[in-house]
Amino acid sequence: MPDAVELSPQFDGWFRARNWQPRAHQTAFWHAARNGNDALLIAPTGGGKTLAGFMPSLEALVKNGSTGKLHTLYMSPLKALAVDIQRNLMQPVEELGLDIRIETRSGDTPQNRKTRQKQNPPDILLTTPEQLALMLSWPEADDFFAALDTVIIDELHALAPNKRGDLLALGLARLARLAPSAKRLGLSATVADKEALRRFLTPQIDGSEEAVLIEGKAGAPPNLSILDTAERLPWGSHTARHAMGDVLAAIKNADTSLIFVNTRSQAEMVFRELWALNDDGLEIALHHGSLAPERRRKVEAAMAAGQLRAVVCTSTLDLGIDWGAVDLVVHVGAPKGASRLAQRIGRANHRFDEASAALLVPSNRFEVLECKAARESVAAGEQDGAVMRTGGLDVLAQHIFGTACHAPFNPDELYDEISRAAPYHDLPRAVFDRTVEFVATGGYALNSYDRYARLRQEKDGHYRLAHPRLATRYRMNVGTIVEAPMLKVRLTRPKKGNRPLMGGRVLGEMEEYFLTALAPGDSFVFAGETLRLEAVRDTEALVSRAHNADPKVPTYQGGKFPISTHLAERVRAMLTDPESWRDLPPQVAQWLEMQQAFSALPDKNMLLVESFARGARFYMTAYPFEGRLAHQTLGMLLTRRLERMGGRPMGFVANDYGLSVWGLRDIGLMVEQGKLTLDALFAQDMLGDDLEAWLDESALMKRTFRDCAMISGLIEKNLPGHEKTGRQVTFSADLIFDVLRSYEPDHILLQAARADAATGLLDIGRLGQMLARIDGKMMLKRLDHVSPLAVPLLMEMGKEPVRGTADDELLGEASNRHDDLVREATEGISGFGHADAI
Repeated sequence: MPDAVELSPQFDGWFRARNWQPRAHQTAFWHAARNGNDALLIAPTGGGKTLAGFMPSLEALVKNGSTGKLHTLYMSPLKALAVDIQRNLMQPVEELGLDIRIETRSGDTPQNRKTRQKQNPPDILLTTPEQLALMLSWPEADDFFAALDTVIIDELHALAPNKRGDLLALGLARLARLAPSAKRLGLSATVADKEALRRFLTPQIDGSEEAVLIEGKAGAPPNLSILDTAERLPWGSHTARHAMGDVLAAIKNADTSLIFVNTRSQAEMVFRELWALNDDGLEIALHHGSLAPERRRKVEAAMAAGQLRAVVCTSTLDLGIDWGAVDLVVHVGAPKGASRLAQRIGRANHRFDEASAALLVPSNRFEVLECKAARESVAAGEQDGAVMRTGGLDVLAQHIFGTACHAPFNPDELYDEISRAAPYHDLPRAVFDRTVEFVATGGYALNSYDRYARLRQEKDGHYRLAHPRLATRYRMNVGTIVEAPMLKVRLTRPKKGNRPLMGGRVLGEMEEYFLTALAPGDSFVFAGETLRLEAVRDTEALVSRAHNADPKVPTYQGGKFPISTHLAERVRAMLTDPESWRDLPPQVAQWLEMQQAFSALPDKNMLLVESFARGARFYMTAYPFEGRLAHQTLGMLLTRRLERMGGRPMGFVANDYGLSVWGLRDIGLMVEQGKLTLDALFAQDMLGDDLEAWLDESALMKRTFRDCAMISGLIEKNLPGHEKTGRQVTFSADLIFDVLRSYEPDHILLQAARADAATGLLDIGRLGQMLARIDGKMMLKRLDHVSPLAVPLLMEMGKEPVRGTADDELLGEASNRHDDLVREATEGISGFGHADAI
């Protein structure tokens, strides 16, 4: 550890006035930055990472004065975090009377401010990877970044493992050419793979020095409890309605609370339920990514000013937000990962030496096990964050396009530059050349269409834009976040007679598929209000306020995190250790005892498979505990295989813990009769031809291709004076997908889409590990009726239909209501009381 670093008198006095003493990791980080080194600081929440990152820039600007050029560029994964950082940085700047301009720039920033920033840059600019890509595409980018001294990347662990990280890495590689002396300072929470983050931060050049790694000591362990409700805990369901009274009581007992949920629809539901119970009129607000920017900023400002008692929020407030008044985090639903939980817990009591308080609120009995596993995992300091990835080819295509918007480029020089970005360090030259050709012409199958000709190669070998107007179209569509097709939700007055509907203020955006399934007059919950749909016009939904007692809760595609590998392993171990059940709520322990008495419990080294009849259908249920994504892929592949084996499957459903396939043949009986074997059914070769065949015909692959096509710039949603609807985008993507699959199956975008499907939506790697783990280790239980563990699965039945020969013989649905399933599951299991009390 280097000697203590002396602060300038101004900042030293500011620290002393607050009785603050710089910590060892802060001074070590300042020492590295002053020496011009790239550096990575890994420290827990509340460890002062932000101040450590900015202090060298603030001192340099005080000492040397402003040059009128951009000095420090700060990269944030969240717009809300950038706003919060600006608020915190302005405190010492204003109190010390420093002549330093600090501004934010995001998609929410007014256009006139963006124009001013381009002409007259601030000293410190707080922005996002998407805005960096846009700024690098300016013809004036060389001059804009010429004096850049420091790049600060906050919450690096959240950016690096995804496509936004790919875009950022490519942007850093370009900045290294425009401002070669600029140092990179990375700030990260505790992670499992520190070396991967160091590689991401450091230019990948032979002989270059790796970023200096500085680690802070662990803070005080959190005070983490799990709600043991007196209410009857559901066997299934994800609403947690039963616990809203307990949650409101926790809010009343705290000064300020953050109520985290995992999805936007759950945020709307929890906010509505809390507000209905809120007889005391506590100030409770709602915050998620679909709300209008001005509504989110209003909530953030009110929270910072201490005007709210609680905010119900999603991942939009996960990272780095420093609201010192927050003394309780409530997590409704299972957290799905220890790292995510630790990050969210850190929003409470944002102080290094004091324990954060958090309350986990399980939605159902399975989630009690998961919450217990998460608490143990956090206590053990386990990290389950995502591993580093190979850079996406669609992101590479976008970057190549953006580079041409800046100026003509030499492909040899650009390849050398891109290879210095960690995600693309091992990119083969041939793949790079094919990607350039795709950006230039669309590829072999599309090169006869002028609309896909974006680049033109000159005689000197340089590539330039085919037309200047393409630069505007690039900047209108830059970024890697592809939302499902959205409609703006605009408030209006209720429709009366022939009076035309007049649009008012925008409340936010909702997914097109949900709104277009509603009829005018239907009510739904959004932005914490009950709204009535009046009409859908082009890209907007006109709504009025309503007072319906039973409105629909919107659903959103995506946003469902799968349970992490660490937590899944802990849950499996817990199930096989009855001694550990002593710490569980009695109703959960009883539920496991019932499963053990009637069937069996999943073994950590063996796959439990159950079969039973219900109504006129037969069910096969398995419990791999590998997460929703892997189970959905397994369900798709099992149904294909069962179709060939004569099992006549009709559909399947999956959750984080297991999956259930139903059909017209008794799979358990077929196994007993020797007509099929579990080894053959779950054989690892399903990830070969079966997977390829399914991908070729699946709607999921088309959706993945659509996203890749939009990121690459092949399909543009936003055009000057016009925005395509989601249906128009999907129609265009489907047509191109069919053409490429028929005439150029190795097209670069099909390659990108297959890679995305394998590593993302399908979780092929995790599924492959599971199939290897259970090879030859399966146990079949033929049952008289549904088992206790199968009840949560059957409650979600029917979400994934499967087309096959059984389609013509679909019979009426049996009731899936919770109480009916519980009564069926407890039938004939003696010694556990009446079903209504369990």
